[in-house]
Amino acid sequence: MMPLPQKLVAITSEALVSVKRQCELLQVGRGRHYYQSVATSPLNLHLMRLMDEHYLEHPDKGPRRMQSWLAREHGLRVNLKRLNRLYYRVMRLQSVLPGPHTSRPAPGHKTYPYLLRGLTIDRPNQVWQTDITYVGMASGYLYLTAWIDVYSRFVLNWSVSNTMTAQWCAQLYADTVRRWGPPDIVNTDQGAQYTAEVFTTSILEQGRTRLSMDGRGRATDNAFIERLWRTVKYEYIYLHDHEDGFALSRGLDAYFNYYNWARDHSALGPGLPHQFYPTGPKSLS
Repeated sequence: MMPLPQKLVAITSEALVSVKRQCELLQVGRGRHYYQSVATSPLNLHLMRLMDEHYLEHPDKGPRRMQSWLAREHGLRVNLKRLNRLYYRVMRLQSVLPGPHTSRPAPGHKTYPYLLRGLTIDRPNQVWQTDITYVGMASGYLYLTAWIDVYSRFVLNWSVSNTMTAQWCAQLYADTVRRWGPPDIVNTDQGAQYTAEVFTTSILEQGRTRLSMDGRGRATDNAFIERLWRTVKYEYIYLHDHEDGFALSRGLDAYFNYYNWARDHSALGPGLPHQFYPTGPKSLS
């Protein structure tokens, strides 16, 4: 076994280096060292489940109208500040009506124009879309992201994570391109994950793919993958309680294979997504 570098030995030996100095060497705040994760409260999990299901039927509702609905229909009087945090930051929802929402770039991040308006999409790999959605679990929550081919509605790839990072999104895109080849256009929202340089570089560095982003306050611009979230939640996620990410991943793997190769899609004639996309083996695994 190779010896550890001298700097790393010092960092990992608390007897030699104080916590303050270790944090200075690693360039992180001392709060990170002392931080203990706090489990999501049962009330928050209940609120998120209710809002998630209600949002699929009423995507025009923001936190303030959700607050009124929760009080009226469920007798839950919830502070608006709590709902804002859950709705925007945790669940990453946005109303289809113009106004404040979470899909906005971080300061200094570059955005790109929306390229799909008036575009005729008539072949596979012409346009891909991606997004991130919240998934409630038995004792917490995870995030699901996926890539869909707009022409065929074929789910190209997907991933589950406990955090939303640009690196996670970029890695899934790279894996998807390795399997299916690059598209002409990639469409996303203006969320911080998609405007981050690590993600935009992964799209643009290949030279042939253009990047398109939804207009501000226009959730309907990314409608195809929003429709996918509605379908997978009603047909699978809401029907099962998952104890952990492994159970969720196993279930989603089976569902997405069913979605691609066995589920009729009315927009296709009806037809099956794999019939409209040049697929390889009958599995996303």
